[in-house]
Amino acid sequence: MIRILLSVAALFLAVLAFDWLGGVPVAVSVSWPGGAAAPPLRVVVVALLVLAVALLVIWKISSGLWRAPRGLRTYFAGRRRDRGYRALSRGMIAVGSGDYRLAQREATEANRFLESEPLVLLLAAQAAQLEGRSDSARQAFTRMLKAPETRLLGLRGLYIEATRAGEVAAARQFAAEAQKENPALPWAGAAMMDYLSADRNWSEALSVLDQSVAGRLVGKGDANRTRAVLLTARALEIEDGEPEKARAFSLEAHKIAPDFVPAATVAARTLARQLDTRRAAKVLEATWKLNPHPDLAIAYLHLRPGDSARDRLKRAHMLENLKPVHPEGAVTVARAALDAREFTLAREALAKALRQSPTERVCLMMAELEESESGDVGRVREWLARAVRAPRDAAWTADGLVLDAWQPLSPLSGRLDAVEWRVPAEREIGEAIDGNDLAVIAATPHPPAPPEALPVTEAKETPEDPSSVVEIEERSPEPDAEPKDEPAVVAEKAEAPPLPIVSKEQAKPAAVVTPPPAAGSVAVDPLAVLPPPPDDPGPANGKGLARSLTPESPFS
Repeated sequence: MIRILLSVAALFLAVLAFDWLGGVPVAVSVSWPGGAAAPPLRVVVVALLVLAVALLVIWKISSGLWRAPRGLRTYFAGRRRDRGYRALSRGMIAVGSGDYRLAQREATEANRFLESEPLVLLLAAQAAQLEGRSDSARQAFTRMLKAPETRLLGLRGLYIEATRAGEVAAARQFAAEAQKENPALPWAGAAMMDYLSADRNWSEALSVLDQSVAGRLVGKGDANRTRAVLLTARALEIEDGEPEKARAFSLEAHKIAPDFVPAATVAARTLARQLDTRRAAKVLEATWKLNPHPDLAIAYLHLRPGDSARDRLKRAHMLENLKPVHPEGAVTVARAALDAREFTLAREALAKALRQSPTERVCLMMAELEESESGDVGRVREWLARAVRAPRDAAWTADGLVLDAWQPLSPLSGRLDAVEWRVPAEREIGEAIDGNDLAVIAATPHPPAPPEALPVTEAKETPEDPSSVVEIEERSPEPDAEPKDEPAVVAEKAEAPPLPIVSKEQAKPAAVVTPPPAAGSVAVDPLAVLPPPPDDPGPANGKGLARSLTPESPFS
């Protein structure tokens, strides 16, 4: 509506202009050979406008005819380019969906219409990779090396193909060339880091890490962790030959990552070798506060090789006070107390460790305590059986392999910083230690000695009801009587052979099959005459034979 009003207004203004031109007192004279004319001014103006429009139309037509061939070429080239890009798009979609046949067909069509397009080479290479034709893929990636804009893409593709084929030298060469051209490439930096670490070229690996940090490819936390691992690995390698450099590298690693246990232990060893035990102790204590670890405890207790067992026990108490709520401190004190033959203190520390973390190591130490203090074979076997069912302790593991000590590289995959302190694959966890056992462990300094003889029980039938349950009465054996067919009862403790660790099912007592009583004989309870097992501590305090036979016992 607005456009119509504007058009009407423009027409109205044109009419007014022509009317005004008709009243202007201007005379126009046009003469030519053979005649002359004097048209009005408005006629002259209209004629000039018509002439201008005619000349414009003639110019447009002539210029269009002049540019027609070029326009036709541009039009058909645009159509070919559009067809090529449509084929390229369909090919990329086919690669993503896994249809290598359609991807190869679309790559051929795109190459026919887009010969100089780098994406066509990428599509052809990906289609060949999807189909499994590595030779064709390598040819496509090699052609990419000729163009500067696709050179890094070609190096990346050739690196992947060489890695898949197991050609380590070629893959390393491609990664090194790409990292040289662009140090900010993440994949090239990571690949060179792996290769240099596998060669144990820690100094070059640190240089590559610095380049990655400069290119902001690695975060600050990850960079500090990787730098600490590389410095610790370098210190371990030269610890025996160059202790001064090893001390400098390990201290730098400890400064970067204070909670990194291997760096602290190496630094402590190198400092202790130079008789700087005070500084070594400070390093271990700083790491212990952040991350209590058995390796730190061993290094701390053996800073001075000439210390006695009681001196090590004092140092263990100092280490426990730094982290009193952690079970590792109690285990450290228990270990030192066992070495110092302080059995009461060891029992208290192990009871604390059992309340916090009843693991396999703690159960084995309890078995060692029972054997060292009292030599009670029964209790030793109980704790050995408990250790079989207890949760496993943490250890240095890499790719599922348990190691004796920390290593910078995984022995299986060769990855850097793949070794970690964690609990290995858990087996089935047995029954937990209850509060009653803990109370017995803490309160009893050692188990009571077995008595000289066990009471022999016999059953007599009640006269009121012959079919009723028999009654059991106890009688003590005659002092001068010699045992004949009864089970042998050992008055004194004999030397026991080494006992194997048995599973929970093997530890259960075998079922006793009792033949039916003969006519006229008295029925006897089979449990009453069952010989005591070799690990039974005796009936003292009412916890001897009954403890081994009752099904509620946690050691059954």
